[in-house]
Amino acid sequence: MKARESLTRLKEFQVREKQRQLTQLQMMMSEFERMTKELESQIVFEEKKSGISDPSHFAYPTFAKAARQRADNLQVSIRELKVQQDAAELALAEVQAEYAKAAALEERDSSARLRA
Repeated sequence: MKARESLTRLKEFQVREKQRQLTQLQMMMSEFERMTKELESQIVFEEKKSGISDPSHFAYPTFAKAARQRADNLQVSIRELKVQQDAAELALAEVQAEYAKAAALEERDSSARLRA
């Protein structure tokens, strides 16, 4: 009796934890995308200011090069976080299924106890 209740609470906790992790990944991705857009606008501004938009040009602004590299690194991080997000979504679905089973078993047991 108590074991089923404990199992249900454990599964419920796991579901909430996976949802929290998923939300955190999504927030990180959106923050990285915002940072990338900001860097890209700064790159455009620097290119207009210097009049040079070719990154291979010898006089290309150093700040624009660094910002471009940082934006590229953020894009790589976003792709890696997307992979982690996909894995977290699968894990969440599994834990939700386990929680549903545990809740159904607890419901069945409590119904049997009431009938007895």
